Amino acid sequence: FHANSAFILQDFLWYPEVNGSMRQRIKSWTEGSVAKPHIIVVGAATWSIKIHNGSNEALAQYKINITSIAPLLEKLAKSSDVYWVLQDPVYEDMLSESRKMITNEKIDAYNEAAVRILNSSSRNSKAKVKVFSVSKLIAQETIMKSADGLHLPESSRDTNAMILMNVYCNKITKPIDGSCCQPQPPLTLIQKIAFCFFTLSIIGYLIISLIHRNNYRKNKPCTDLESGEEKKPAISTPHVSTLEMLLHSFCKLGLIMTYFYLCDRANLFMKENKFYTHSSFFIPIVYILVLGVFYTENTKETKVLNREQTDEWKGWMQLVILVYHISGASTFLPVYMHIRVLVAAYLFQTGYGHFSYFWIKGDFGVYRVCQVLFRLNFLVVVLCIVMDRPYQFYYFVPLVTVWFMIIYATLAIWPQIVQKKANGNCLWHFGLLLKLVCLLTCIYFLSYSQGTFEKIFSFWPLSKCFELNGNVYEWWFRWKLDRYVVFHGMLFAFIYLALQKRQMISEGKGDPLFSNRVSNVLLFISIVSFLTYSIWASSCKNKTECNELHPSVSVVQILAFILIRNIPGYVRSVYSSFFAWFGKISLELFICQYHIWLAADTKGILVLIPGYPMFNVLVSTFIFVCVAHEISQITNDLAQIVVPKDNSTLLKRLLCIAGFFSGLHFFSAMQDQSRH
Repeated sequence: FHANSAFILQDFLWYPEVNGSMRQRIKSWTEGSVAKPHIIVVGAATWSIKIHNGSNEALAQYKINITSIAPLLEKLAKSSDVYWVLQDPVYEDMLSESRKMITNEKIDAYNEAAVRILNSSSRNSKAKVKVFSVSKLIAQETIMKSADGLHLPESSRDTNAMILMNVYCNKITKPIDGSCCQPQPPLTLIQKIAFCFFTLSIIGYLIISLIHRNNYRKNKPCTDLESGEEKKPAISTPHVSTLEMLLHSFCKLGLIMTYFYLCDRANLFMKENKFYTHSSFFIPIVYILVLGVFYTENTKETKVLNREQTDEWKGWMQLVILVYHISGASTFLPVYMHIRVLVAAYLFQTGYGHFSYFWIKGDFGVYRVCQVLFRLNFLVVVLCIVMDRPYQFYYFVPLVTVWFMIIYATLAIWPQIVQKKANGNCLWHFGLLLKLVCLLTCIYFLSYSQGTFEKIFSFWPLSKCFELNGNVYEWWFRWKLDRYVVFHGMLFAFIYLALQKRQMISEGKGDPLFSNRVSNVLLFISIVSFLTYSIWASSCKNKTECNELHPSVSVVQILAFILIRNIPGYVRSVYSSFFAWFGKISLELFICQYHIWLAADTKGILVLIPGYPMFNVLVSTFIFVCVAHEISQITNDLAQIVVPKDNSTLLKRLLCIAGFFSGLHFFSAMQDQSRH
């Protein structure tokens, strides 16, 4: 077969026995300036069994012949991909009388001889003949469908060819999915530096721990033999130093990042592709909801969107999103549209939470900004380094980071309008509304001016953060998809806090939010609105058209949910501690799933235990949740050290962080130059 357009030449050479003819053909490829094939697929045995009636002498001669061609194949393997195909099993009951001597026992003996002899003299791993054993595995599943008991059905050959193409092509095309056969990418300069840093942190922590243990033994209370009383040590147990706490955190983080790398960059664990079914999505959702309802407790406070309630909201949304990702439910449009609302609800909470803090506290200091930015971005920055991925790859973190800065800028620029100032003069409320109108105008303008948006984020150093595959289109798409919902969250917070200040709502335990009549009307409207949106989302026919409407209408279901959850007093007074626990680590869960639960950068599913899919999901999920919880603790500990409250110390730390990112940029530039 010769395809000029693709520069492909494929030859099928009929050499049914390992003999002198086959040896001569292979030898011709190793001599002189003859063009060597890029791929050689070779194998033979069944004809030898048939012609020689399955005799032991034929097997002995087969071993001699294999031994003679093995060095030639290994020589070819230095420059070409050489595959020795194991002989497929047969379905002995269907074989004709002339083929009855071809038994599975004989085939296994020939296969074992070939595997044992090939590569026996090769010490170079790159010059090895690859044993193509997958064809034997496929044949074991499909030989029953054979027409004559010997030849496999067409589907088996198609699968063999597909795997062979994956083996050769995937190391060139490097697809980002759960496909097989990709070579392990080489470590980059930045990854090597990170490895050295974590190694030194682990060594440093172990040294400090040993020193403390020895000091403890020296100062351990000892018994006075005369009085029988314990003597107290003169020196008290030393306080945990900042350095020890820092090394301890980096030690744990280094071990966790090693697990990340092994799961999704090394070829240690397999990945499998996702296949969506309704049961794979909806059954886990039902289990999760039942568990959530089972762990119901009373809230500490009964305000609208109190801390327990927002943690609960984040928790169940995150669990639904995780099930959505692992089941591949994005292919089912109604589910996709509802998940888009959940993502929008996260951003709504971003607008609501940060606006409420700045409005009530009036704290626009650098410490608050640095604390939020550190907690949002720490894990992602580490993953960008360890996993060699751009910042925009973890799109949700850049999204909430930019929106936080927009909220901060909107409220911090002159005039700074906060609740304390507005209480003295109602005109300040109109001033804040004017700020929100200006923000909405800017959002509207940028959403319909892609060129302006891309120019803003194409300037260095913003381009280093927001480019993906050489452009900022992905960032523009993600930002545009939920462009109004943060504004809606800010506006809702403003209206709610204004009503609360004027005591127009009742937030007592068990009390409805408004009067009974108003509460019943709003509750009815909310339920109808919630169901109307779900019906519309379920009837969506085109993802592009639905995405265009989503930014404007997603707030309908979000507000409907908030009112349904908060208007009845008895509903507002309880929360699910199960969901709230997951809500506290929702950001870590969302980011960690990329590499240690889904793997293949979310395109596939991590396989820790092959052959047992349910058990594999249970084990990988347990590890995944534990890791996310531990990273949350590490982030909180490091935030106290890296972002101190003292302004002068904080300024020094910020200079160190600036130096760190400058160094990172320098090494990244060196890395890019070496690649090109």
